[in-house]
Amino acid sequence: MVQYKALANELAQLIEAGELRPGERLPSLRDCSRRRALSVSTVLKAYHLLEARGFVQATQRSGFHVNIRADQYPQLPSSSQPDIDTVQVGKSDLIGQVLHGLKNQNVVPMGSAFPDPALFPLARLSQSLSRSMRKLDPSRTVMDIAPGNPGLLRQIALRYHLQGFELDTDELLVTNGAMEALNLCLQAVTRPGDAVVIESPSFYVCLQALERLGLRAIEVATDPRQGMDLEALEVAITRHRPAAVWLMSNFQNPLGSLMPESCKRSLAELLVRHQLPLIEDDVYGELYFGKRRPPPVKAFDKAGLVLHCGSFSKCLAPGYRIGWAAAGRFSRQVQQLQLGTSLSAALPSQLALADYLETGAFDTHLRGLRAVLQRRRDAMLDCVQRFFPADCRVTQPQGGYFLWLELPAHYDSYQLYKAALKQGVSIAPGNLFAARDDAMPGFRLNYGHPSIEEAERAMQLLATLLPVSKSAAS
Repeated sequence: MVQYKALANELAQLIEAGELRPGERLPSLRDCSRRRALSVSTVLKAYHLLEARGFVQATQRSGFHVNIRADQYPQLPSSSQPDIDTVQVGKSDLIGQVLHGLKNQNVVPMGSAFPDPALFPLARLSQSLSRSMRKLDPSRTVMDIAPGNPGLLRQIALRYHLQGFELDTDELLVTNGAMEALNLCLQAVTRPGDAVVIESPSFYVCLQALERLGLRAIEVATDPRQGMDLEALEVAITRHRPAAVWLMSNFQNPLGSLMPESCKRSLAELLVRHQLPLIEDDVYGELYFGKRRPPPVKAFDKAGLVLHCGSFSKCLAPGYRIGWAAAGRFSRQVQQLQLGTSLSAALPSQLALADYLETGAFDTHLRGLRAVLQRRRDAMLDCVQRFFPADCRVTQPQGGYFLWLELPAHYDSYQLYKAALKQGVSIAPGNLFAARDDAMPGFRLNYGHPSIEEAERAMQLLATLLPVSKSAAS
C-alpha cells in the first residue's frame, strides 16, 4: 500500500478506537515525519486524506485536529412545545443568583455567557486604545454622542457590505453593548402591558428586558436545529396580537440553532403581512463554523421592520461594551431613547475598536477564534457521548459557543446546578431560559470557556452528580 494511505488508515483506526479524541491535535508534520521515518510531504498527504474523509480539520497555524463525525453525535433534543399563551415574567432573582456564582474564579464557568477572555486579542486592542487616545481631537469628546463615532459607524457598515448586504450608516446607532441596543429597541416598539413573542427556551437577557418594562411573554416552539417555528409564530400573532417578536436567527442562545435562509426570508415576509416589528439579536453571527457568515433576517428586510442588534462583546472585546442597533423605520425613536438615558457609548472604546478594525486584524482573529471554538465543541460533544447516559440529548451547533443538554423528564437541571456549584462547576439551569417557573431537564453549557482538559474533568463530575438531580425531581 502507498505509504501516505497506510499512515492515514492507521490514524483513522486510532481515531475510531478513541485513542485520538475529538479536539486533540495530531503530531506536527515534522514530529510525525521523524517518528515514522517518512518524508514531510508523505505525512502531509496522509493528513489531507484524513481531512477529506472528515476525520480531522486543518487550522491555520495550529495544525490538524480530530473532528467529531456525524455518526458520533448523540441524539438531538426535541423541539420545545410551550403553550401559546401570555406569561408575566419574573426571573431577576434567579438570574442574579446564577450570575453571582460565576464571580468565584475557582469555579469552572460553563454557565458563563462569555467565552474565555484569553481567546481575545487584548494586547492588540490595548495598542489600538493607546494609539487612538494619543490622536484624540478634544472636540470629539463632546461631539460623538448618539449615533456614535463616524469612523466606527463606517467600519460596522463596511463589515455588512463585505458580507453581502448594505446597511446605511444613517440607520446605525452605537450603544453600550448589545444589551442596551436590545433594550432600547424593545422600548421603542412596546408599551407596558404589551405582549412580545419569544423563543422557547430564550436568552435570559430577553426575559429580564420584558420584566423590566412590564411586558408579557408569548413563548413559541423552537427547534434546536432551525430555530423558531414560523407556523407556531403565526398562530401566536393571530391569537394574541403581540407588539413585537424577539429572536436570535444565528446560533441562538441557549440552543445554538441556525435559522435557514429560506425561513429568514419567510419570516421577513410574515412581518410585512402583520406589520410587526422584529428585534433581532445577532451577537453570535460572526462565530460560524461553516464557509461563510449566515445572513441575519435584516438582510431580507425591505420594509424597515427589523431592529437588528449586534455587538463586539462576544467575538472581540467583552470589556469594551460596544454594540449597535440598525433599527430600520424605528431608528429615530431608538436614538432619542438613548439620548434620554445614557447619551452615548464610551468614546475611548469606540475609537479603540474603530482603530483595531481599520488594521484588518479582525478577520484573522475571528478565523482563529472559530477554529478553537469548533474544537472545543467537538471535545464537549465527545464528553457527552462518553460520560452521560444514552437517553441524554444534546444540540449540535454550527457556530457560537453553547450546547444545550437535555436530560430525561424526571431530572431537574436546577438541582444539578446547585450540586455542581458546590463542587466547583457552574452550569446555566434550564429554568433560567423560560418565562414560566416549571422545572426543566435541559441546561446550557459554555464550551468557549474551559480548556478541553478542564471541560473533560467538569463533564465527568456533572455525570456523577446526575442522580442528585433525579432524586430531587422524583
